[in-house]
Amino acid sequence: MNKFYTRIKKLFGWIFKKLYRVKIVNPENEVTDKPYIVCCNHTALMDVTVISLAMKTQVRYMAKKEIFKVPVVRSFVKAMGAFPVDRKHGDVGAVKKTIELLKNGECVGVFPQGTRVPYVHPRDTEIKNGIGMFAERAGVGILPVCIKTKKNKLKLFRKTEFIIGEYIPPSDLAFEGYTGKEKYQKIADYAFSKVADLYDGDAKQ
Repeated sequence: MNKFYTRIKKLFGWIFKKLYRVKIVNPENEVTDKPYIVCCNHTALMDVTVISLAMKTQVRYMAKKEIFKVPVVRSFVKAMGAFPVDRKHGDVGAVKKTIELLKNGECVGVFPQGTRVPYVHPRDTEIKNGIGMFAERAGVGILPVCIKTKKNKLKLFRKTEFIIGEYIPPSDLAFEGYTGKEKYQKIADYAFSKVADLYDGDAKQ
């Protein structure tokens, strides 16, 4: 965790939590001794900030490459742990970077819905298989987390719960008999079902 990231959390963390009325649920579930993928539902642009400020671990993210074209913004987002991805085309470099970060002991945040999906229950959305590929190729587990708020839309002064689920070890993602994209999708669907359970309050608390 770099010094800039730590300072930003100290300076703005408590302010942000007040503005978005963030309550952290099950903080004891956060894993701090190994790399993993943070799997979360996507409600708004600020979801990344909620995750970053609510967790002790620094979480890395893909961010659209256009952001990195602005010098001042580029320096900020890089210091916050983001790295560029070309969303319009298959970005092999970003995929390799994600797997490399995980293998090097870092945590990476992924939104399996692929885009922001407010006003819709997480369980009723289509799930991309990228998180399954990352977990399989890097050999890491997944930590399901959920941003739960009214109408599934993060908004200023609206009560928000950031719920941390139980860590899913690699052994639970084996899905014997499945390979390739089919296996990736199985992993993705399973991991995100845990996020939906957190949203419903069905998971262990």
